[in-house]
Amino acid sequence: MDATTSTGASSSMPLHLIIDDALALVSPLQQSFQRSQRHCFGDTAPGEFPLAANPSIVLHVLTSCNLEPDDLAHLEASSEACCRREKSQAIAGPGHSIAVTTSGAVYTFGSNNSGQLGHGSLEEEWRPRIIRSLQGIRIIQAAAGAGRTMLVSDAGRVYAFGKDSFGEVEYGNQGSRVVTTPQLVESLKDIYIVQAAIGNFFTAVLSREGRIYTFSWGNDTKLGHQTEPNDVQPHLLAGPLENIPVVQIAAGYCYLLALACQPSGMSVYSVGCGLGGKLGHGSRTDEKYPRLIDQFQTLNIQPVVVAAGAWHAAVVGKDGRVCTWGWGRYGCLGHGNEECESVPKVVESLINVRAVHVATGDYTTFIVSDKGDVYSFGCGESSSLGHNTITEGNNRHTNVLSPELVTSLKRTNERVAQISLTNSIYWNAHTFALTDSGKLYAFGAGDKGQLGTELVAQQSERGTPERVEIDLS
Repeated sequence: MDATTSTGASSSMPLHLIIDDALALVSPLQQSFQRSQRHCFGDTAPGEFPLAANPSIVLHVLTSCNLEPDDLAHLEASSEACCRREKSQAIAGPGHSIAVTTSGAVYTFGSNNSGQLGHGSLEEEWRPRIIRSLQGIRIIQAAAGAGRTMLVSDAGRVYAFGKDSFGEVEYGNQGSRVVTTPQLVESLKDIYIVQAAIGNFFTAVLSREGRIYTFSWGNDTKLGHQTEPNDVQPHLLAGPLENIPVVQIAAGYCYLLALACQPSGMSVYSVGCGLGGKLGHGSRTDEKYPRLIDQFQTLNIQPVVVAAGAWHAAVVGKDGRVCTWGWGRYGCLGHGNEECESVPKVVESLINVRAVHVATGDYTTFIVSDKGDVYSFGCGESSSLGHNTITEGNNRHTNVLSPELVTSLKRTNERVAQISLTNSIYWNAHTFALTDSGKLYAFGAGDKGQLGTELVAQQSERGTPERVEIDLS
């Protein structure tokens, strides 16, 4: 792992604020790491925070201790936390899909009109195909947007391909040039990146120091800076998060959520368009600088996972409770109605379910429990909720207003670890379910090959999860 320090950002974040006399009995190397552990986990014992769900957090914890490169490399190699990065990942993008294996190899399939599959052509792929030009580069995280793909390596480098734009299709001619193979993002080469997120109109990246940089969509200071739509230079997200380390970001339609690490525990900030109340501040006004969502303190919830759908958002708390807010159309908030919620609200029907993972899309939401069960609710279009017609006696396109167990996944006899679903208002949605054993199941829209298999003639979607022939373990 590359242990250099990102240019333009302090290598020593304000993480060492908790003094513990017991640390005096261990080595300085252990002290530095343990203090960061205590801080990131709040006042509870280390190990309770779900690092496995957020690879960026592991890198942040290990690299924010102001250690010497040799010590850092030794700590990462010997620490149990290091194995958290050995996680596979599947991304259900807008019309195309990405799968990352535990060894860092990348497979893509589906729509390829802008070269977003990275194979050097514009041909669609109906089966997972490895990106051979990435041989020797270990990818740890991927992001998909309309016609574009971004990949983050374990050396902190970012590669992009597809539409040559950091915004999206809304800018008309912007991004008319296509890139058909992964290219290093030169403007980020001096910043060690651990996560990328593609939203509508903008792209955001997270550095290992916990700082957020954005591209595009700075017009009218929507993200705290003034830029042109085709700006390819990263801009530090101004405001309170300049001095508060962030461990996860999530991008939706014209807004960004950030999971931040503070002395009192984890918190969520939001910035951007407030339409539908999706910023969580009790109003529908825009925020040009990140603003703390204080409702979690009122609910006594410590957020550990955050997800940004197109028009709504969700959080999983350390206690397993789930909160949703924003535009409630089609029942995507899971409260039994289609009303909007301008502040986070606990999904009461999940009160007996301990959630560990949440995924959001365009009016759809999925929850994964600690038992590996999956619940979904919201818009039933494209069969992307996984509720099958024949076996359950319901129209699989029916909207679901409250969380329902996805029994079609239960019948696979596999423990689901991660869900990914299309987060775009311009594409029919498809869904991936990744299991603990590395098996990948897909359902929903498949007209471009994004499910990883050819459909029967005249079919454009699949209502039942089927195995994708790829081993991500």
